[in-house]
Amino acid sequence: MSADLATTGAVPAPRDEPYGSVRPAIAPEQASRVEAGRPWPLHVWRFDHPLRAICSGPYGGGIGERLWVINATVPRDYARLDPDAHIAELAAGLSLSGPGAGMLTAVDVRDAVSATDADVGVVATVGLGHPTLAAAPDEPGPDAGPAGGGTSTVGTINIVAIVPVPLADAALVNAVMTATEAKVQALVECGFAATGTASDALVIACPGPVAGGAVEPFGGPRSTWGARLARAVHAAVEQGARRWLAARRGE
Repeated sequence: MSADLATTGAVPAPRDEPYGSVRPAIAPEQASRVEAGRPWPLHVWRFDHPLRAICSGPYGGGIGERLWVINATVPRDYARLDPDAHIAELAAGLSLSGPGAGMLTAVDVRDAVSATDADVGVVATVGLGHPTLAAAPDEPGPDAGPAGGGTSTVGTINIVAIVPVPLADAALVNAVMTATEAKVQALVECGFAATGTASDALVIACPGPVAGGAVEPFGGPRSTWGARLARAVHAAVEQGARRWLAARRGE
């Protein structure tokens, strides 16, 4: 991926490329910064062209054009109450400009898992120290992990997914539902009585529409691109969850 952040105007889509020619790569740049006297890793995606994205993270949330994405490792006892400002500081340190999106995790991003399905790419960092059920009561409950017992390991499931074709805004929202359903399916199949952790976040990005080009109206699990997204998310989260369980068991 190029560091060139220049934007271009809409151009007509070629007949043999009804969605346009933009095909953003999923592989992130590996970077690091020093905080509290030690290095901390982070992943950075820099896009040649602004992508249309939906984000649930603390920085750049909502739907809009994004030129970059950050997923940064932070300490397990992370206590800052301004994660958006923190991510803005990280972006400035990386010379990132323009609109972006950012997420934080206690998982070492160097342990991220990637998966692809028909040009849909997913990178997930999977930490399951505090799995939870979305509709659990407010009272503290037992550990939902398959091994049972409490744990002090902080975890978050952060997902970055890139779909190579333009999605309508409604399809982007639907894609969030699809990715979440695929994540839950993976966790259940790994033995977790959980829907995720309380701090999970995701970014789903796609090229913006081009003049005369096609836009996918659907992102559900049985739509063409929603199905591909679901399979890629499922594969990445399943592998990440099994890796997390193996490390917990000392395997």
